Amino acid sequence: MYLILLQYIRPLAAIEHYIEAHNAFLEKQVRDGRFILTGRRKPRTGSIIVCRASSRREVEAILAEDPMDKFQLAVYDIIEFEPNTFEMAGISS
Repeated sequence: MYLILLQYIRPLAAIEHYIEAHNAFLEKQVRDGRFILTGRRKPRTGSIIVCRASSRREVEAILAEDPMDKFQLAVYDIIEFEPNTFEMAGISS
């Protein structure tokens, strides 16, 4: 499993221009079962994603589809981890 820390590298005005396309990308990944959890960072400097993938290469291929990557609006810190406690109770959108 992977924790992805997305960090904006452009002004929020540029981010806002692509946010609808970015959200559509996130929704597709959730529907496809790749992203387990997504959310905005506070303060609004990017987002956090929990991703189910078999390799870092797969994560990078998925992120290459994100408009934030395509238009060089963000950078990603990809952290692999092995969850040992998995509790979904209490998590809501």
